[in-house]
Amino acid sequence: MPKSDLKNPPIPAQRLATIRRQIVDQLAGTFLSAKEISAEVGIPEKEVAHHLEHIRHSLEAEGRHLRVIPSSCKTCGFVFKKRERPRRPGKCPVCRGEAIEPPQFGVG
Repeated sequence: MPKSDLKNPPIPAQRLATIRRQIVDQLAGTFLSAKEISAEVGIPEKEVAHHLEHIRHSLEAEGRHLRVIPSSCKTCGFVFKKRERPRRPGKCPVCRGEAIEPPQFGVG
């Protein structure tokens, strides 16, 4: 790292709301995938699932719910209804296909 970078370190962007509050605001009235949430809020897609778990608990304490449209297989149409984790499944248990539609999240 050049010495000039040490004298003038990059200044992070100022956030007016927490990441989780931004996610809840984005999900109000609409359904988004983890990829869409990451693009809107500006965090890596892998971090979205972690935040959604905490948001689920916070919303339940407020009497609201994190609504989920479950993942589905694009090949055979299998729907992952009983899946609790917010991440997209790797393979379909029926046809072993890897073309999986990601889950969609909303606040209700």
